[in-house]
Amino acid sequence: MAASIIDGKQLSRDIQAEIKQQVADFVAVGNAAPKLVAVLVGEDPASQVYVKNKKLAAKRVGIDSDLMRIDGSSTTEDLLKLVNDLNNDSSVSGILVQLPLPDQIDSLKVLDAISPTKDVDAFHPENVGLLSQGRPRFLPCTPFGIVHMLFRSKITTSGKSVCVIGRSDIVGKPMAMMLAQKDSALGPDMANATVTLCHSRTKNLAEVAAAADVLVAAIGRPKFVTADMIKPGAAVIDVGINRTDDGLVGDVDFDAALEIAGAITPVPGGVGPLTVTILLENTLKAAKLMSV
Repeated sequence: MAASIIDGKQLSRDIQAEIKQQVADFVAVGNAAPKLVAVLVGEDPASQVYVKNKKLAAKRVGIDSDLMRIDGSSTTEDLLKLVNDLNNDSSVSGILVQLPLPDQIDSLKVLDAISPTKDVDAFHPENVGLLSQGRPRFLPCTPFGIVHMLFRSKITTSGKSVCVIGRSDIVGKPMAMMLAQKDSALGPDMANATVTLCHSRTKNLAEVAAAADVLVAAIGRPKFVTADMIKPGAAVIDVGINRTDDGLVGDVDFDAALEIAGAITPVPGGVGPLTVTILLENTLKAAKLMSV
């Protein structure tokens, strides 16, 4: 029996409708609309598409947004000055510096300079530390989007075995931390997992993956996860977006996995839309924190 496909686009629309109502309620009591400012350095085509999609999504839910473009030859100091100005602008709720940045810019230095209370991507060390202690200010966009997908698909993680392939600071590490916590923003059933974080040095990776009730692939290698790495009936979450001669593909061999998994996300149309949606949720939360 073929796996059920988790429709990230529809889930995203559902959550954005909820955010839109929350934004309207926030504004109705006299607050200014939340405002997200995206900073784009250079002319990277993929980054321009991502920023455009975020701007359109913000408009749909009633969040103001602005795009600040700076030249691709800009220095770390140029970007730090801009970030500092945005930190001090009381009209700005959230700051997003679109990655990747040009090689001459120190990305970590720039991300660390964003005010933790406006860090809606949840990359700042202070926010990462709060997450590790189980008391997050903001939840990382892609990992929390995945938790939402599981929750709304009625796939719980409590007491289950989860394998996360990939140890990036953006997806792998925070995903593992979130699912291993005692509780989550969506309740204890969406935490309390036994998590194995796999990477390039993991021995018998295929065997570890094949034992997991939930498999999250975020390694950046096209069709890396093959049928023999999937437990029958497992939920398979494919975070990968790889451009190949055959078009966009994920980190999972989708066609093969479809016959084994219990549920699976497609690429495109799976995790991606939820990442943008959680960014909007974090921007609203940041605005609420500023209004207290």
